[in-house]
Amino acid sequence: MRKSVLIAILLIIAGCTNNGVGEYGGLERGNTEEVMVAKEKEMRGVWIASVLNINWPKKQGVGGNIVGEQKKEFIQILDDVVEMNMNTVVVQIRPTADTFYPSSFEPWSKYLTGEEGLHPGWDPLEFMIEESHKRGLKFHAWFNPYRVTLKETDVISDTHPAKKNPSWVFTYGNKVYYNPGIPEAMKYSLDSVMEVVRKYDIDGVHMDDYFYPYPLKGEKLPDWGTYLKYGKEFSVAADWRRNNVDTYVETLSKRIKEIKPNVEFGISPFGVWRNSSVDPSGSETRASISNYDNLYADTRKWIKNGWIDYIAPQIYWNQGFELAEYNTLVDWWSKEVRGTPTKLYIGHAAYKIGDKRWEDPEELVNQIKYNRSIEEVDGSIFFNVDSLRSNPLNIRQHMKESVYREKVEAK
Repeated sequence: MRKSVLIAILLIIAGCTNNGVGEYGGLERGNTEEVMVAKEKEMRGVWIASVLNINWPKKQGVGGNIVGEQKKEFIQILDDVVEMNMNTVVVQIRPTADTFYPSSFEPWSKYLTGEEGLHPGWDPLEFMIEESHKRGLKFHAWFNPYRVTLKETDVISDTHPAKKNPSWVFTYGNKVYYNPGIPEAMKYSLDSVMEVVRKYDIDGVHMDDYFYPYPLKGEKLPDWGTYLKYGKEFSVAADWRRNNVDTYVETLSKRIKEIKPNVEFGISPFGVWRNSSVDPSGSETRASISNYDNLYADTRKWIKNGWIDYIAPQIYWNQGFELAEYNTLVDWWSKEVRGTPTKLYIGHAAYKIGDKRWEDPEELVNQIKYNRSIEEVDGSIFFNVDSLRSNPLNIRQHMKESVYREKVEAK
């Protein structure tokens, strides 16, 4: 056989058998139509952050003009979400032990009015849910369970529950947190979430990666006394802390299902459970921290015990990144949920589009394509909504012309 003919035949065979798997296991640009078409139902969510007024509201205050502007601004966000063929909003309504709704537990948020505890004269949460549902969008209420302050300069008012109950909190990195090891503090946090579940027509309760704070070099968590008081059955404090988070997650799950079984409970943790270097069953990554070891969040346990309806790991790295490769982590998480009732959504770093390693306009689209090639992946959530709305690298149009060409229902 002539050499040129042989080469041609080999190329044809390669074209027939290659499923488009690239160097890192990802589907390459211009690949099969199969991954361009969405599953029948697929989560397409966006995080809308209120802390530091990242996404909404851009203006704070009280009075008719401000309220009108805040409503108009949120409606525009929703309209853009619909235009991008998304189907779910994940809205931060309790950012720092303060609220975007009238609460019997905590003060109104300063990120809404500019001053902690100041009544805005309306119920933003009720409005946001109603406007979301009008547009066919699901509304997941996003809570931060233990964070009280975000900046060192934040001042807690004398009427704040954290001030009235100083034994419930600790300071770490000059920031204040409710102590997950104090039973009263845990119950208080759980009760504040359940207040919303009971009163509002939300579709989901959502939490991210903040239970215990991220570790700071040279600073230990100031909860040794709490451990000695409440953790005697645990030989090491780390196991006790993980049990505290487990107890919170399990308890909240049961309480939600008892009164509103159709309300989903989901958590979006840091993208790495454990590195394989410390646990052979962990992911082939070299992340500097992990959920299990540093954040005391045993996400694997929550999945296997069926405590959460969905998990949305924040895989905020690009395809091919050496220390924590995107496809490698998607594969790992998909194996974790396989055979369980827990749905898997992927948290994407839309805020990185255009940055180093994210200069390729195909990066985010290729991640979505790869997700669709994995049976266990049921969709995506993007941080944050403005990162898509601002349209870096023409990403809005590109997604609509490729992976998000049609509207679909949320999973």
